[in-house]
Amino acid sequence: MGAQAVDFRMRRRALLGGIAAATTGATAGCSSVLGDRPDGVVLDPQEDQIADSEDLAYPAYGQRLPPFELRDPIAGVTIDSEAIDRTAVVTGIFTYCPAECGILLRQLVGVQRRVAEAGITDETLFLPITFDPERDDEAALRDNAASLGVNLESGNWHYLRPETPERAKTVVQERLGIGFERTTESARLQGYDFTHIVVTLLVNPDGVVERAYRGERVDRDRVAGDIEAVVEAFADE
Repeated sequence: MGAQAVDFRMRRRALLGGIAAATTGATAGCSSVLGDRPDGVVLDPQEDQIADSEDLAYPAYGQRLPPFELRDPIAGVTIDSEAIDRTAVVTGIFTYCPAECGILLRQLVGVQRRVAEAGITDETLFLPITFDPERDDEAALRDNAASLGVNLESGNWHYLRPETPERAKTVVQERLGIGFERTTESARLQGYDFTHIVVTLLVNPDGVVERAYRGERVDRDRVAGDIEAVVEAFADE
């Protein structure tokens, strides 16, 4: 690996760290969420959550998913978050991402397969939201799905695309608290890249966050197990 590549990766990590610090509102070493289960959730408190939910920039355990309406250009439908009646997995991505997003999406494809094996495809939704609508058009999103093995025919995976970069900032960064910053570091990626935090939200059918998983290497078995538990709890109501 050349010195230039090493320098770029170091700067990328530094920027990611800066964005994460700016968007969490909490310092390292904070205790995980403690106390009784709040109203509206079915899972126990998240032991690896880095701070109390109200101290995080993104919606976390026991908080409501902020409202948004975004279009899936592949399926030709608009998803209204307030009308969702399934257990949903929500995250922010861009398909030109050279590292984190591809890793995360591959993990979520594995979760999609486990959900299918459990027979609960119709009770779940996967909603990756691009914050790069300039490049992530329908063709790019279809290519991404094909390269990762996403099962679009299942009807439970929707790539959501804001109409403009400004709309992407409003929904992904300001409402969902998933911070990102456009850079000009990569000519290989058509002139620009993004540094961003990686957060994936598990939201129950009532629109309340059950889990906020940080990082791209989410545990597929853990996420699938959490989804099954939420789906089962709501099926019993």
